[in-house]
Amino acid sequence: MSRVTFHKTKDRKDGVQKSLEALGRNPVKGKSVFIKPNFNTADPAPGSSHNDTLAALIDEIWAMGAKSIMLGDRSYPSTRSVMEKKGILPLLKEKGVEVIDFDELDDADWIEFKLPDSHWPDGFRIARPIIEAECLVSTGCLKTHQFGGIFTLSLKLHVGVVPTGRNGYPYMSQLHGSPHQRKMIAEVNQPFSPDLIVMDGIDVFVDGGPATGKRVKGNVFLASTDRVAIDAVGISVLKTLGSNPAIMNRAIFEQEQISRAVDLGLGVSSPSEIEIVPVDSESRQYCQQVHRILAEG
Repeated sequence: MSRVTFHKTKDRKDGVQKSLEALGRNPVKGKSVFIKPNFNTADPAPGSSHNDTLAALIDEIWAMGAKSIMLGDRSYPSTRSVMEKKGILPLLKEKGVEVIDFDELDDADWIEFKLPDSHWPDGFRIARPIIEAECLVSTGCLKTHQFGGIFTLSLKLHVGVVPTGRNGYPYMSQLHGSPHQRKMIAEVNQPFSPDLIVMDGIDVFVDGGPATGKRVKGNVFLASTDRVAIDAVGISVLKTLGSNPAIMNRAIFEQEQISRAVDLGLGVSSPSEIEIVPVDSESRQYCQQVHRILAEG
C-alpha cells in the first residue's frame, strides 16, 4: 500500500505541516535535500508554486533535520526571469537555500538516457542535480494541462528537469509534437525517484492550464512518496470538483500518464494499493468523496 495524506485546509503553512506529519516518514534527516518546484512560468498559483508553500516546505525540511537545501528548476521563458518575477530569490536567500538555475548548467551536467521501449526518438537528458540528489523533494500544483498533457501533477512536474530548445536540444518540440506525449511524460520519470512529494491543491485549474485556466478552490494538500498514487488521488480531486471531459470521461488508471507509469513500475498499479489518510476529522468527509471516485478506477 502507498499512503497519500489528505488535508482539507485553506492555509498553505498548515497544509504543508500537517500533510507531512500524517505521512509518518522523515526521509530528509541528515541529508542534502534538493527541492523541485513548479516554476514553469511566474503565473500565480496554481500556475506556479506559491511562495508561501515553498516557504513553509523549506521551514519544515529544516525542522526535520536536513543538512542542506538546494532548489532548482527549468522554466519557460528563462528560469532566472521567472524566479525574479515571482520574488522568490530573496526568500530563498533568507532561508539559506542554494538556488540552481538549470538554464546555466553545462552540457556535461545534462545526463543522457536512452531507455528500452522509450517513445523519445533520441532519448532525453536529465539535469545532474536531480540524478545526484541525496534526497529529492518534489512540490507541484493541482491542475489540468490544455496542451496535450491532460493534467499536471507530480509526473508532469518532472518534465521541468529536461532541457528546452534553448539549450540546443529538441526535447520539448519532440514532446509537444508527439502523439505519445502522455507516455513520454511518464518516461522522463524513470531515471530518478522523489523521496517526498507535496501537492498544493488550495487553488486548482479544472480546465485550461498549466499557466492559466478555470480556477476553483480545491482547499486540499496531499503528500506521498509515490508519484502514481498521488497523481491518481489528484485526478480524483479534479473529478470531485468537476473538470473537463478529458478528465471526467476517462478512468483514472486509463489515463496515459498513469498507465505508462504503471507499466514502468513507477508506483502503484491500482486504486486498491492506495491508502488515502485524512489528517483530521474535518478532512474525512471530503476525503471520502475523493476515495469513492478513486475506487472506480
